[in-house]
Amino acid sequence: MPTKLVVFGSGDIAELAHYYFSNDSEHEVVSFTLDEEYIESDTFCGLPVAPFAEVQSAFPPEDHALFIALSYSRLNEVRKEKFLAGKEKGYALTSYISSRASVLNDGRIGENCFILEDNTIQPFVTIGDNVTLWSGNHIGHHSTIHDHTFIASHVVVSGGVVIGESCFLGVNATLRDHITVGEKCVIGAGALLVGDAEPEGLYRGTKTERSKIPSTRLKKI
Repeated sequence: MPTKLVVFGSGDIAELAHYYFSNDSEHEVVSFTLDEEYIESDTFCGLPVAPFAEVQSAFPPEDHALFIALSYSRLNEVRKEKFLAGKEKGYALTSYISSRASVLNDGRIGENCFILEDNTIQPFVTIGDNVTLWSGNHIGHHSTIHDHTFIASHVVVSGGVVIGESCFLGVNATLRDHITVGEKCVIGAGALLVGDAEPEGLYRGTKTERSKIPSTRLKKI
């Protein structure tokens, strides 16, 4: 795997990727890349921005790895498209795995994963390609997370759970053990899932409503 790295993107996630790779990996970010119609500046984070259609000419895949730094837009479809396009161009897609994460699954983590600090990945977990685990999640033993899934912060995935391709799990979602989540499901912030979820399911947590009593009438605060 080349240590010189090109990052696809120019938003917050790309800026974070630059920070994490620069401060907590062996990789050196040397350029960013975007589809030409989205390029607004020829530099980002002090580095050149190359059109994606021509990136392999300026930064050949023989000497450079690629990281797709995109969010869950269109249920992860945009990140998936660019992941596959990068592979078609011949790039090795590298992953970032924080040195501050507890990773105990013997390296069963795919390409282009973004695994941030304070994640706990227990033994016998399998993580596919192009998966994002934001900070502070618990991924229980013998669970499987399939490709192109995005898991936000402080999610609890209990043991033996299977999460299908291209899912999104919001902050503080909780999944009980030994359930299966079908592909392209959205599990909203704070949701509690205790049974299997069919593909393309949408599960929302309970919204906290404002009390009719104003805060100024509370006596003990």
